[in-house]
Amino acid sequence: MVLETIEQTGERFGAITRVARQLGIGSESLRSWVRQAEIDGGHRPGVTSQEQKRIAVARPATPAHDAARTSPAGHGRESGGWRPQRASCGQDWAYAAR
Repeated sequence: MVLETIEQTGERFGAITRVARQLGIGSESLRSWVRQAEIDGGHRPGVTSQEQKRIAVARPATPAHDAARTSPAGHGRESGGWRPQRASCGQDWAYAAR
């Protein structure tokens, strides 16, 4: 749809944003999909979708990567980590568990 719009109007500037609004999706998402379609079609240099899949299958998973993804300790809000919280007396910052 984007490429058709570009062909019809002769302008590339703003075409992705207009089409994204029509479809009700984010313009940056659509922009990345168009970029990947241009790579897959041979119109832009880069790694094709097929090459990405082949690389992902050929690349062995590293134990360190798997451990970081599944770590029970975790970090941040998802794991209920520590966050700064105002002390009840209002004098100083205190760290409290969520």
